[in-house]
Amino acid sequence: MYRKIIPNVVSETDVSTITKDATAHDAAKAMAEKNIAAIIVVDDQAKISGILTERDLARKVTALGLDSNTVLAADIMTANPDTLTPDDSAGDALELMNSRRYRHLPVAVDGKCLAVVSIRDLYSTVKEALEEDIKETEAFIFGDRYGA
Repeated sequence: MYRKIIPNVVSETDVSTITKDATAHDAAKAMAEKNIAAIIVVDDQAKISGILTERDLARKVTALGLDSNTVLAADIMTANPDTLTPDDSAGDALELMNSRRYRHLPVAVDGKCLAVVSIRDLYSTVKEALEEDIKETEAFIFGDRYGA
């Protein structure tokens, strides 16, 4: 079954964002308040400039002993990140994230972020789709013996 990123994997949401001139501390605080692992960095027109993750904060700030109050988001974000569209399939998105070792990707239209999808969201959706396919195959092969 073909599952679209929106609405089958994630819903369009009010995405948490920061600007390039926000500090790493600002980003970490915003992520902690929202209990999220990635935040979108936007320009003055609310278009995606980058993505900043917990991993970025850990590796590019904390591990280097830098002051999170002086390091800017622009200096540690992944600029111009790959994005998904709402109509992309969960399977294709999972392949992209797996091959490029991403854990989060923005879902965007015309440069504006509608949602952020995580690898966990995708695994869960693909697993559910595979389970449904197995049930349908068993029902086809074995008939109603398995509750189909």
